[in-house]
This record gives sequence, structure tokens and C-alpha cells, in this order.
Amino acid sequence: MRVAVIGGTGHIGSYLVPALVELGAAVTSVSRGIRNPYVRHPLWEQVQQVRFDRAVEEERGAFGERMAQLNADVVVDLTCYREESARQLIVALAGRIGHFLHCGTIWVHGPSSEVPTSEQQPRRPFGDYGCRKAAIEAFLLEQASERRFPATVLHPGHLVGPGWAPINPAGNFNLQVFSDLASGNEILLPDRGLETVHHVHAADVAQAFVKAIKNRDVALGQSFHVVSPAALTLRGYAERMGEWWGQPARLRFLPWEEWRKNFSEKDCTVTWDHIAHSPNCSIHKARTLLGYEPRYSSLAAVRESLAWLVEHQKVPDRGTRWSNIAPPIRET
Repeated sequence: MRVAVIGGTGHIGSYLVPALVELGAAVTSVSRGIRNPYVRHPLWEQVQQVRFDRAVEEERGAFGERMAQLNADVVVDLTCYREESARQLIVALAGRIGHFLHCGTIWVHGPSSEVPTSEQQPRRPFGDYGCRKAAIEAFLLEQASERRFPATVLHPGHLVGPGWAPINPAGNFNLQVFSDLASGNEILLPDRGLETVHHVHAADVAQAFVKAIKNRDVALGQSFHVVSPAALTLRGYAERMGEWWGQPARLRFLPWEEWRKNFSEKDCTVTWDHIAHSPNCSIHKARTLLGYEPRYSSLAAVRESLAWLVEHQKVPDRGTRWSNIAPPIRET
């Protein structure tokens, strides 16, 4: 089996590519430039790496054909953010591959109504990212239903893992929140802190892609949530992280309009995006049809990420202020 992974050296691909090699696949990793994967693995030596800029090739109308020329049986797309990108790729790959897997996001749902949210819930996305990803999903599932294009969509939650910052208990990427929790400093949370976030370790997302490939017949034409077993409330998240550092979480709650006065516009924008969605998604379908079984709870995934950040001096152990690192490019 020949598998091409678009975005193979990114967060998910760093785990997925070696897992596919272990499965016995001949893997080609397609990336924009020269970059090491986030997690080293000796099996990367067996991977063919192809480098070309997706945006440039799409502008030329050549990206789909370049992918088709790799002669892969399976194509995994981890970097598609526009319906036009998906259309160009699917036109070129139709009739030439056996399985196409797209990385979506749980934000195709918009605000939760009945929780945990199942894949069958109506799509009510808001915001540019969620709306664009929902349009891609609708297009791919339409192609699967009407034209028998072999598509599967996997929807991860908030990605976590070594090498980048997790969403914190205030719903943004500011690492000072973790530093303050480690020091026992007061943390301000919006409203009552009962909004939710739903993390997932990148290794578990990779697991889900492998399971979908191995269970192709039941995966075709379907969407699946790929998240940890349970979402976290912001309040519960802060309390548990305080316990991890051996400090009681000192929390103070403010109405949104008061809370936002204390933080930068960037942090407020990110926090609002997360608390307005408050995702809480079911993995029953992925467990039942694919055999997906996440290894990491939300907290275990975040703790592994934070251990890496502490080790690399991105987060201080106690009290010292540290400048924010750049937030990750969203792959969820």
C-alpha cells in the first residue's frame, strides 16, 4: 500500500507517518519546506519526502495533478482549509486512488446543543475557520454519496502534544496562565468557568487515521470525531492543573465584559472563540466503527505538552514571567 500524507511533518503527521510505516505502507510525506517532524522516529529514514508549496501549486492549478502523479493508493490531507483546495485535489484524484482522508475539526458544529455532540448533529458553524471546514466536509461527503469518491473525514479537537502550547484554562494560548497556576497566583476566568474545551493528543489523532485506513469499508463516506474521552470545563481544568503543580487553584470569576478588560485583544479573541464553541463531542461512533481508543485523557495530553515546555524553558517551573510563544497553526 502506498500512502501520501500532505503535511506529513506537522503535528499530526509527526505521529502518523511512522505509524503508517509500521503498518507496512510505503509512505510519501508532502510538505512545503524542509522541516523536521515534531517527534523524532527512526522510521522516518524509510519515508520519501517530497517538497512543494501547496499554495503556489494551487495557484498554478497543478497541485492536484502533482499529488496524483505520486501514484498513492491512499492520500491523507492534513492541510486543506478551503473548499476550492479540496475541489482541485478531488478532481485530479477521482478514479486514481482507493481512499482519501481529510482532517477536519470539531468546530464544524458551532455551539453545542445536545452533549456530548454526535456526528449526526446538524452543522451550525460560525467563524471563518469552522465555516470553511464545514463546507469542505459537505463537499467531500457529497462526492462520496453521489460520485462514490472514497472520502473519509476525521474531526480532531484541540491538538496537544510535545512541541507546542495547549489551549489553557482561560481558553487561549497565553503561557503565563500555566506559570501562574504553578506559582499559586490568582487566575481570572470568564463567567463561571463552566464553558468547555476538548483536547486530543496528536498521537491519538494519528491512531484514528490509521484505524480509518485499516477499516476502509466502514469509514468510506463517513465523518468521525477524534477527541479525548471527555471534555474539560475551564474551572475543572484549572483546578486539576493546580493540583499537578501541588498548588490549590486560586480562581476568580468575572462576567465576560469585565474579564476582557484585563487581557490583550489577541487573548480575548482566542478565548471568545473557544468559549463560544464550548465543544463536548462524542467518540462513540469512532470507537464502534473504527476501534478508536484514545491513549490520552485531556489532562494527560496537556501534562505531556507542559512537561516538554518546562524542559525547553518555554514555561517556567514557578512564578517567573515568560513571553508567549507563537500559537500553533490550527489543525483542528
